[in-house]
Amino acid sequence: MRQNEALTPKLVFGFITDPTDGDEFTMYAVIETGSKQYRVAAGDTLEIERLEIEAGKPVTFDRILMLNNDGKVTVGSPTVAGATIAADVVEHIRGEKKLTFKMKRRKGYHKSIGHRQELTVVKIKEIKA
Repeated sequence: MRQNEALTPKLVFGFITDPTDGDEFTMYAVIETGSKQYRVAAGDTLEIERLEIEAGKPVTFDRILMLNNDGKVTVGSPTVAGATIAADVVEHIRGEKKLTFKMKRRKGYHKSIGHRQELTVVKIKEIKA
């Protein structure tokens, strides 16, 4: 599975470069889903909070916070009017297990708690401005 490489810093000649360099003429958007924000472009694969949509079905995101269309940046207040993102639900997975250990000293109290987040993998098809 390809990760969202849009925000991954790149190491060039020993320096960490700005991940947005060279992206001024590509179409991308910042969306909000599950109280989190994601920078997406067409063809990206994301792991987002669980959606109640079956695998293989299309999904539309309409909470677009920012849109870059060939260098023309549109910032919504709070969302960009008329912009949507079409995506396909690839699969539903569970995230890695997070372990928490509680202990009270000298009391014999030990407790281990685990949690796995329910996630949905989506593939972005297109951005409609």
